[in-house]
Amino acid sequence: MSQVFQNTTTVLPVSSTFKDAVELITQTQPQLNIIEQYWASWYHYMQNDILATGLLFFVLHEVMYFGRCLPWFIIDKIPFFRKWKIQPTKIPSDKEQWECFKSVLLQHFLVEAIPIWTFHPMCEKLGISIQVPFPHYLTMLRQITIFFVLEDMWHYWAHRLFHYGVFYKYIHKQHHRYAAPFGLTAEYAHPVEVLSLGVGTVGMPIAWVYFTGDLHLFTLCCWITLRLFQAVDSHSGYDFPWSLNKFIPFWAGAEHHDLHHHYFIGNYASSFRWWDYTLDTESGGEAKVSREEKMKKKAEKKAK
Repeated sequence: MSQVFQNTTTVLPVSSTFKDAVELITQTQPQLNIIEQYWASWYHYMQNDILATGLLFFVLHEVMYFGRCLPWFIIDKIPFFRKWKIQPTKIPSDKEQWECFKSVLLQHFLVEAIPIWTFHPMCEKLGISIQVPFPHYLTMLRQITIFFVLEDMWHYWAHRLFHYGVFYKYIHKQHHRYAAPFGLTAEYAHPVEVLSLGVGTVGMPIAWVYFTGDLHLFTLCCWITLRLFQAVDSHSGYDFPWSLNKFIPFWAGAEHHDLHHHYFIGNYASSFRWWDYTLDTESGGEAKVSREEKMKKKAEKKAK
């Protein structure tokens, strides 16, 4: 019996189809909202929490990643949007898009699938809940915000490490194949890099629940979806007047990460700008001029 209901004495007849499961849960659990009902219906229909979580996570990742890449693929085909393209002369060809798509998809099945399919036993061991109802939305929002901050910290230092010596030559260089990134390149990377940076995405929530004992799988699904959107958008190559960094000054976005690909150094953080700003690792011509002025003033001060 699935552990999706808090009341373990709740026994419902097995449904032969997912549609039947939805109808059953809707009738017997009217207190749940529609998302909670579909969530409970999925676990009830599967009757195998390990399989249900594994399939849920894998499909979520594929749909959200490639689904978010699709609008950017279309935008790259429309000349109207070129005025917002950060590197307007470098439009990815169909061949580049196709090769990147095949590589990323293959990696999803060969590298990421195994950890995803074995995730549920870890959830049970750590106390990550799958039960309904879900936590309050403010609780989920607070936890997701914390995950963004922690992941950004991990990404900054891991990414910066990947730009040193053998780490860059044998691992990170693959991701820098495209000096002008496009949506699909977000996860175009060496398997070692994918797993290492993935620690920030999944490892931080695991660390959180280890110390607090408070995390729901639905919150984790929302976090991973937002993280995928952030990663794809930062590789889109477009900076619009309505881009998030125009409203949140410390948000990184495509403008921040595109400079990293263009100059192959600096701007190591994923979501926010504060690490690069504080540690003086910002990329681009303006940042270079600023650093030179600081060095000049420092030298003049020492001379006095």
